[in-house]
Amino acid sequence: MTPSPHATAAAPPPHLGIVLFSLAMGGFAIGTTEFASMSLLPFFAADLRIDEPTAGYAISAYALGVVLGAPMIAVLGARFARRTQLLVLMAVFALGNGLTALAPSYGWMIAARFLSGLPHGAYFGIAALVAASLVPYDRRSQAVGRLMLGLTCATIIGVPLANLVGQAIGWRASFGLVSLLALLTVLLCALFAPRDQAGRSDPLRELGALKSGRVWITLAIGAIGFGGMFAVYTYLATTLIEVTGVSTAAIPFFLAIFGIGATLGNLFVPRFADRALMPTAGCILLFSAVALLVFPLAARNPWLLGIDVFAIGAGVSLGAVLQTRLMDVAGDAQALAAALNHSAFNTANALGPFLGGLAIREGLGWTSTGPVGAGLALLGFLIWIVAARDAGSAPAKGSSTAPPDNAPVRPAPPLAPARHSRSDRPKHPVA
Repeated sequence: MTPSPHATAAAPPPHLGIVLFSLAMGGFAIGTTEFASMSLLPFFAADLRIDEPTAGYAISAYALGVVLGAPMIAVLGARFARRTQLLVLMAVFALGNGLTALAPSYGWMIAARFLSGLPHGAYFGIAALVAASLVPYDRRSQAVGRLMLGLTCATIIGVPLANLVGQAIGWRASFGLVSLLALLTVLLCALFAPRDQAGRSDPLRELGALKSGRVWITLAIGAIGFGGMFAVYTYLATTLIEVTGVSTAAIPFFLAIFGIGATLGNLFVPRFADRALMPTAGCILLFSAVALLVFPLAARNPWLLGIDVFAIGAGVSLGAVLQTRLMDVAGDAQALAAALNHSAFNTANALGPFLGGLAIREGLGWTSTGPVGAGLALLGFLIWIVAARDAGSAPAKGSSTAPPDNAPVRPAPPLAPARHSRSDRPKHPVA
């Protein structure tokens, strides 16, 4: 069957793996700045002469930029080609991190972090749609998971490297490094991202996603359930110093352990999600709640803490699972729904550090972030129960094994692996 002339991709790029690597490089840059800023919190707090809970607001400012920027950019960019959006978004991201490195005061840093956050969600949303459009329908979670490997690999390599650079040269150099990574992504996407036509969507149709209760409840799972991980991770560096008693030189080691857990989670968990999407999300939330509850008990022993930090990192795989769920329930508003997933993720990024900081300010100790995080994960699980019941009552639209009812019939795209020769399988409208 001849591909439709209206398909997004005008010509296949050199290789699927190269395309996903190019997209994932943006995730690597984003993940490095998002998580490294948390690990560098004690250092820029001291340099800017503010306390650490106050410094945590710089992380919240970045998250607020993501929350506001993701839907706004997704709607305004509905008529632009996806490749063009990727290039512009990463250029703005490079600018924001460069300004962070040059910020002369705390107020300027807050503004630069907000600017850096604006492209975050929209980039991941557009990149996820591109990745999902290149593979068969029943491998979308795996494709999105491979895209998210850029973010999780950042927690293994990028964040410890940024932390080492921050300790050796200064925290400003770490944000300068992120700016260079973003410019590298612009180059890779310019060379290898699929060339596509201008978007066929429009702002009003994208805004249609906001009318769906299933979209909002899926977003609520991430916005609440993910907050637990951020509550612990934001103050992990200080907890390691003040409670575990390790030297600052050991902090990158624990950050890498978290990243290994996140990377392995994104490698293996989406395989289960492609078979049972919603049950997998529920299991991740319960697993995360247990790992977060154990955190105060493990915090004084570096070996036990390393195991627990690995487990907490594995919960990051929830992001790829929820991204796929949004593709199922968003209908025609794919770009906005995909971007909103990262708004939800960064709502959690703002909520978790805020609540964890409140617990610390109340004198409950650095390890109090564990129970706070567990409470958020369990609250996310309660929201998941509502969503799972809804998915069970309408399997045709929420299943991960069959396309939605309104999915157009079209053959597999040119970049999809040859071994999936089921030409009768419909493609999801993300293509």
